[in-house]
Amino acid sequence: MNNQKMNDQNNFEERKMYQGNWTCSECGAEIKELPFEPSGDRPLLCRDCHRQKMQRRNQRRY
Repeated sequence: MNNQKMNDQNNFEERKMYQGNWTCSECGAEIKELPFEPSGDRPLLCRDCHRQKMQRRNQRRY
């Protein structure tokens, strides 16, 4: 996976990844790595469920 993001100067920098054992709130899949530290007050989605959610959200815009 690409762990880079653009900074203000349009250069790539490493994104901090958080290791752990979480469960996807949608499908129950195991999540081992996240690009943010979870706060515990919001549901966590695996990569596939997050991608599907974003696709549905983008389709509603048009």
